[in-house]
Amino acid sequence: MGPPEVGYVVVQPRPVTLTSELPGRTSAYETSEVRPQVDGLVLARLFEEGDQVRAGQPLYRIDPQPYEAAAASSRAALTRAQAAISSSAALARRYGELVKINAIARQEYENAQTAAQQSRADVAAQQAALRTAQISLGRTTVRAPISGRIGRSVYTTGALVTAAQANPLTTIQRLDPIYVDVSQSSADILRLRQQVMAGQLSRASGGAARVRLTLEDGSTYPIEGTLKFADVTVDPTTGSQTIRAVFPNPKGLLLPGMYVRAAMADGTQSTAITVPERAVGRDERGNATVMVIGADGKVAVRPITAPRTIGTDWLVTSGLNAGDKVIVEGGMMLRPGMPVHGTPWNPNAKPAGQQPGQGQAQAK
Repeated sequence: MGPPEVGYVVVQPRPVTLTSELPGRTSAYETSEVRPQVDGLVLARLFEEGDQVRAGQPLYRIDPQPYEAAAASSRAALTRAQAAISSSAALARRYGELVKINAIARQEYENAQTAAQQSRADVAAQQAALRTAQISLGRTTVRAPISGRIGRSVYTTGALVTAAQANPLTTIQRLDPIYVDVSQSSADILRLRQQVMAGQLSRASGGAARVRLTLEDGSTYPIEGTLKFADVTVDPTTGSQTIRAVFPNPKGLLLPGMYVRAAMADGTQSTAITVPERAVGRDERGNATVMVIGADGKVAVRPITAPRTIGTDWLVTSGLNAGDKVIVEGGMMLRPGMPVHGTPWNPNAKPAGQQPGQGQAQAK
């Protein structure tokens, strides 16, 4: 019958981009809890729950009457202080002329000067009090501090609210763009940094790294995001670091709290060796192995180290060299030392037999 036919690939180093896929959660780009800054009754709610609001838009109206009265009182006190300053200033000027001719005691002149200064200070104090009253009056209209999507209203018309209350009136979240927070093991981050420092991996200089998202239903988010930063602190309970990416969200598809998976580029390895997944088998101990065609045309089993996959290939870090012929197809019932007739493997051709991993258990 002759030697069995097998398909092989010739191992050649090539540049590959290593990526990591990590679980994460979405969070709002900005969040603002709307709280009252004055006490009073809510007279009206000026928005629809779930609407898009803009910064400065009126949201609630609180009863302004007590604050209008306080502003009017401060305004009257300011007018009284301004009237008093005219009289004290005029008296100080007259005493200044009289003290020159020794018509009055110098102490009386100094007392008049002090009274004039106190009058001016009273005017400044009343101006500040009026400004404070006007600020409180303006706060009876509760406005949106940021632009975004507004949630449900916790308080209704007629409710009594206070400036020191614990519960917010409502919450506004900015969802475009939106954050994605993922966690990565600090050991993995350390390993990648060491590989970069040793020259085993290279990273593109300039610009933020691109990130792709896979949603809860398995679909791919159509817009790529950018990596913002990695937290400088390792969580002692989980041994992981938080990595934050930002994504455009023009259609509002991403909502805060959604579970996603983020694929990020770790770096580029310029001389990586890869083999198709179907070429890799496992021995009785679970270690990865491949079958190769030796220089004598016979089958040999080669243990390898394959820590991760890249698409449909395994990344091999040890066990193979450039030029090795790895059997991909036709490995059924092969034994170490058997002569074979190899042809280059065509991935688009119909498989001729089982995968080599099925015959490697028998090869042991």
